Amino acid sequence: MKTAYQFNIENMQKTVPAMAFAGGNLADWQKIAREKLADLLGMDKFAKVAPEMEIEYEQKMDGATDIRFTFQTEAGFRVPCHLWLPDGVENPPVIICLQGHSKGMHISLGRPIYDVDPEMIGSGDRDFCVRALKEGFAAIAMEQRNFGILGGHEKGTPQCVESSMTALLMGRTTVGERVWDVSRLIDLIEAEFADKVDVNKICLMGHSGGGTTTAYTAALDCRIVLAMPSCAMCTYKDSIGSIKHCPCNFIPNIANIFDMSDLMAMAYPKFFVQVSGLEDSYFRLSGVKEVFAKGKAAYKAGGDDSRCTLIIGNGGHRFYADEAWDAVHKYLG
Repeated sequence: MKTAYQFNIENMQKTVPAMAFAGGNLADWQKIAREKLADLLGMDKFAKVAPEMEIEYEQKMDGATDIRFTFQTEAGFRVPCHLWLPDGVENPPVIICLQGHSKGMHISLGRPIYDVDPEMIGSGDRDFCVRALKEGFAAIAMEQRNFGILGGHEKGTPQCVESSMTALLMGRTTVGERVWDVSRLIDLIEAEFADKVDVNKICLMGHSGGGTTTAYTAALDCRIVLAMPSCAMCTYKDSIGSIKHCPCNFIPNIANIFDMSDLMAMAYPKFFVQVSGLEDSYFRLSGVKEVFAKGKAAYKAGGDDSRCTLIIGNGGHRFYADEAWDAVHKYLG
């Protein structure tokens, strides 16, 4: 006798998304698709508020200035960030860096707090801001909801389950909350840091859960010029629809409407660097390649399929900094 989960997985394999891009005028499809995606994410449940930015400190570090600040994304909810400005680089491009299911944004800064942090920072290439500085970028580490400081666990353990389930009761999704926070950060960059960074070259990257946020935000926010999701882009049937994942990844009904290739299609004409691992057991390679192939076809329909790249690292569920940054420079110079 099948279990209920086995039954649902079988149904998932047969699900066909009704609004998937299937050719034609990409721009016309994007308008309708973005509206539908916003509805699925529950974006109508959010309201803009004054950011009320507070700078906690500004201090020199080796090769850069570190500005620690918090700002308000919803009434009564504040998000902590670090902005690193490289020395000797005038008007640098800026990249927003998102950790996934980890102990928090301090890993992007290469500042270990917990016992497991050094391994993620070193062999996993997860010190995103450190590398971004070396590549001539300004970098922002932003804490995602339910991770690190915004998770609240004394050992830094992500606290997604209760928050994600509560959000669903109110017609919201955790993905939508995280997308909202990134877009409000971009508002803040434009309003408060236009004299420090190039607001015409705002980039976004993230690994795993951070890559998921990157993909969805890139689909909806047209101010991003380059998106680099790592170990997140895969068909639903080959990833969250058949392998155990955190509830923060799930969006009600989305598999009936879109697949992740459609997020890439909505992202056009952004530069899109999809990073994956050859042996990533959470996001199967067959689904990874299917998403990129369909996304690339959408980019071709938009007029330029050279604006997207698939990086497949020779390993598992991790970021591949050397290969990924080569692609970034190919696009941005």
